Formats: sequence, C-alpha cells, structure tokens
Amino acid sequence: MTPTSHLYDALDLYLRQYALWRDIRHVQTLCWMMIGMIQSQKVHPSGFGVYVKSRAKKSQSHQRRFRRWLSNRRINVMSVHHQLIAQALSKWGKERLYLSLDTTMLWNCFCVVWVGVVYRGRTVPIHFNIVVHKSSTVGLWQIQRFLRPVSKVLPLGADVVLLADRGFADGKLMKYLQQNLKWHFRIRIKQQFQFQAEGRWYKVSDVQPKRGKAYFTGPVNLGKTKPYGPVYLAFAHDKRSDEDWVIVSDEPTSLKTFEEYRLRFQIEENFLDLKSNGFQLEACRLRDKFALGQLLWAVALTMLFLVLQGTEVVAKGKRQQVDPHWHRGMSYLKIGWNWIRRAITDQCLIPIFHYLSSDPDPDPAIASKRQHERSFTLELTVLKHMPAY
Repeated sequence: MTPTSHLYDALDLYLRQYALWRDIRHVQTLCWMMIGMIQSQKVHPSGFGVYVKSRAKKSQSHQRRFRRWLSNRRINVMSVHHQLIAQALSKWGKERLYLSLDTTMLWNCFCVVWVGVVYRGRTVPIHFNIVVHKSSTVGLWQIQRFLRPVSKVLPLGADVVLLADRGFADGKLMKYLQQNLKWHFRIRIKQQFQFQAEGRWYKVSDVQPKRGKAYFTGPVNLGKTKPYGPVYLAFAHDKRSDEDWVIVSDEPTSLKTFEEYRLRFQIEENFLDLKSNGFQLEACRLRDKFALGQLLWAVALTMLFLVLQGTEVVAKGKRQQVDPHWHRGMSYLKIGWNWIRRAITDQCLIPIFHYLSSDPDPDPAIASKRQHERSFTLELTVLKHMPAY
C-alpha cells in the first residue's frame, strides 16, 4: 500500500457519486492529478508523475498521460464539478447565499471570469469562463451567458445576492439579475454614473461624503441614457485610503450594505490561493484554452474537496492539530490541505464529506489581534449616517 492509497480511494469515491464517466481511466487520471496538486502544491502536470502508482516506469509517460487527459474533449469535468457543488449547497437552508463575481488575468492573454459562493473568509468556486483577450473587461452578453449555468447549480428558491466591482456596473446586467435570475445585487459604481432623485439628475461625483461618514438615498433611477430603477445608493468615504465608495443595491441601503459588499473581497484571496499562495497556476506552461479550462476545473474540484475537509476538521475541534495559530489563522482550504497531507503521512483513512454549512463560522479567522481590532474600528468610524442633501 502506497502512502497516497487512502487519498486515492477517497477521491475515487467522491468523484464517482453522480458522474457517469465514459471511461474508468478518465476518473483514475483525475484522481492522480488531484493527488499531485495536493502533494506538490502546484498544478504543473509534469510534476504529478512522482505521486502516481502505475505500471509506467518513465516520467515522460506520466506527463503524456496527463496532457492527453487535459486535451480530451470527451471528458466533461465541468459537469462533475457542478453536480458536486450543487450537492455541497443543497442543505444551505434559508440563509442568504452571497456570490462574488470577478476576473483575473493569466499571462496577459487569458481573462478568467470567476464566481464563487462566499464561505467563511474565502469563496468556493462555482463556475468560471476563460476569455482570450488582454483585458480584464468582458461584455454584458458574456456575463449573462456565464451566469445562466450558475443559477442551475444553486438550491431552488435560494435567496441570492451577487457582489461585483465597478467593471460589472451596468443597468442591463442589474435588470437581468432581477428579472431573469431573481437575484439581489450589491455592485460598486464609478463616479461618472448619473442618477435621478426627486426629479433632478445628479452625478455620483456630486455627492461627496465627509471623511468617515456615509449617506444613503431613497429609490433612484440610475443612468441617464437608459434609466434603470428603482435602485438604492450608498455613499461612504474611507479615511484610510482617502477614497469614496458608492454601492448600488436593489434593496434599501444601510450600514449593512457596506458589510455585505465587503464580502466581495474574499474572492481576491481565492485568486492568491490559485496563484502565488497555493496552486502556483502562473507557473503552468499551458497556453491552450481548452486544456487550461480542464486544469482549472480539476483545481476547482480540489478546492471544494479540501474546503469540505477543513469544515469538518473545525467542526470536530481538531483545527489546532494542523493550524499552529491560537485563533484560526488559516483558511478552510489550507486547514483541509494540511489535514489531508497529515493523513497521508500517518496513512489514515480519509472519509469524504458532502455539504457546506450555512451556520456562522464557529472559529472566525484572526490573522493578528492588532489587525482584528483595526478592522473593528474601521467599521465603527467609516460607516456613519450623513444628513441628506
């Protein structure tokens, strides 16, 4: 028995739950790829071979095996992931489900549009799309087509709020979210946007909250060319960055609007996990769009598997066995990652888990006491009401 035998058995059982694989070798190769990612902490296919148990004796044979898998259009990894993330969210309950939408660039030639469910300090990937161009901006029609499969994965009747940055501020998108997907939204908008309040038109830049203050509008129409509304605006000034923040919402705004929008930044931590702080994706040599997509779906499956493991570790009070911090200083992804690697070392059985919990985080992350207190102070001083104009 090899050190990774128990992990292989767990992954094999996990990946076969719903998916109808055309060839048993497809799931076997995927299991070894995920083991390679977990063990090497990289996504470079040429480095996975040292963790594979097979009859092949040459490292080049393993490399060819993984590259053929990545280029095989008969393998639908996206379908496998969608089934497993749908299962993970199926017991979410009536709690609001926040989705974070953003883009990241790879090698200045691929734009990856990424959406994930906000979960205890990170986002768990739900869907992504790769666009071949040098800009991080994508068209409205691409975003609409991108979000359709996401809505099919989420629990029926879920109360969904989409969080997005200024690049996604578009009245047509807001209309699509409300009317077609039945979602709420919190989207940051640019200073040049115009809005109509009490029969008059204003520019967003005309409203300048004082330092450390906030202002909330009643129902307004957004955009002078093709007005969309009613929507609600929240203005605030961040003293630390000396920057104005304007959030548009389909629901009346309050201090909670900023608290909700703040959750969007958790997706940026995911991009760090994807790149320099985890899977080292930018060190990968793939430049083929389809093969890169297959690899990213394998990464998404690995992330989901590790977060589920980390959730169970924390729930059972075993976090400090793999996290040296007194308070939780690691993400659930890293906790699950360390737990699996320890299980490999000890050659322990690895159970599989299925569901993400909508309950409050039982062990919130505190990177440092000073940073935690600073964050609390920021929330009290920046987010204050400002008299209406």
